[in-house]
Amino acid sequence: MQEDDSLNSTAPEARKRRKGIYMVPNMITLAALFGGFYAIVMAMNGRFELATVAIFVAMVLDSLDGRVARMTNTQSAFGEQMDSLSDMVSFGAAPALVAYIWTLNGLGRWGWIAAFVYCACAALRLARFNVNTGVVDKRYFQGLPSPAAAAIVAGFIWLATDAGLSPASMRWVMFGITLFAGLTMVTNVPFYSFKDLSLKRSVPFATIVLVALGIAAINIDPPTVLFGLFILYGLSGYAVLIWRKAKGRPSSLISTSTDEPEERGLHE
Repeated sequence: MQEDDSLNSTAPEARKRRKGIYMVPNMITLAALFGGFYAIVMAMNGRFELATVAIFVAMVLDSLDGRVARMTNTQSAFGEQMDSLSDMVSFGAAPALVAYIWTLNGLGRWGWIAAFVYCACAALRLARFNVNTGVVDKRYFQGLPSPAAAAIVAGFIWLATDAGLSPASMRWVMFGITLFAGLTMVTNVPFYSFKDLSLKRSVPFATIVLVALGIAAINIDPPTVLFGLFILYGLSGYAVLIWRKAKGRPSSLISTSTDEPEERGLHE
């Protein structure tokens, strides 16, 4: 009887320890992952406009999963890891492969080297972001965010495809853009994160008008406007870095030292 009682007493505890995953935010993350996978498949089939649009759709979904998790109080360590893996596919592997299939393969070893450098830098960027989450100034990203880097690469392909430009004539331009986007991800250049903007605060009426004008401008010519916006964002970090140095402010975004001594030299 004592053995039966002990088994019965531990059964509810075992049920309590059983964990699941939150459906809504993880479904959004899976949808973003599918966007990256779909982009690769479309590029293999020569449908580059669909491939680039899929990467932009993955960006939108990636911006939603974390917000939905916070709004519904469904944050989890599983969701964080899932989000990082999804980002690696959608904003690391997918843009690199789409760019390679579009025109970089015509450069031989230089083409796949550029694609690999971008992919490797995306992995390093995501790993560093996960490690430094608690020590970086929340107002800035340390290095170009991987979704923005993917938008620069995919935006250029979308723009060139929409304009009817020959991929062969754009090989070295694509080479330079791919390296710029990839290497900028692993720099210490500060990029404004927009995380200090709260959607719960009241804003002037003019702000709503500007948002409406921005949406209208994007609809006029989405490839040109989106590529232009993300190129400007990609250059804005260097402008912020120059401004901080001119003002005598530290260029590093690390507010406290990390727990791993061998990494401290990377953040100076």
